[in-house]
Amino acid sequence: MTAGAARAERLVTSGVFSLDGQDFDVDNNVWLVGDDAEVVVVDAAHDATAILAAVGGRAVRAVVCTHGHNDHVNAAGEVADATGAPVLLHPDDRMLWDVVHPDRTPGPLADGQELTVAGLTLHVLHTPGHSPGAVSLHVPELGVVLTGDTLFRGGPGATGRSFSSFDLIISSIRTRLLDLPPATRVLTGHGDGTTIGEEAGGLADWLARGH
Repeated sequence: MTAGAARAERLVTSGVFSLDGQDFDVDNNVWLVGDDAEVVVVDAAHDATAILAAVGGRAVRAVVCTHGHNDHVNAAGEVADATGAPVLLHPDDRMLWDVVHPDRTPGPLADGQELTVAGLTLHVLHTPGHSPGAVSLHVPELGVVLTGDTLFRGGPGATGRSFSSFDLIISSIRTRLLDLPPATRVLTGHGDGTTIGEEAGGLADWLARGH
């Protein structure tokens, strides 16, 4: 890949995920999708200074949140203010967003919406279950899908917490993600990625395992 080629870059930031009165130390993947001129920031987590340093002099077209949990949105406002970019979130996660940013209204994301940057198209797939407004972003030109906390290496993201549903996340993965090309790389919200083909065979095990 040449330096100027369109790509998805990963930045890992660290902080605290808080929900249901519990706090967890977490490492988050922040994704910069674009090229040497412009990017979309996906899941601006924890450290706006580090994110802005990774962006460098590039134009930020949008700050996209795959869902509203605090560890995926807590740097979104600062990154947006520094770059002039809009923040986008599915409205079904507004109650989670408002815990972190009660005085800021994000722009809406919708299933089927298309975002463009650097000659790439990010196709928004509503994939609820981890949270009601969770989305994934399919970028066919790169052969990737950014799944936030919906699909990881080894199975679905966590449910069993407020606003989550195991049955719904399984349905989202089965109907929206597993029908993508098997070679599609899965870029996750935490940890290492995988591929659709690697995960497709695990569905029966996930169902047996349950939450």
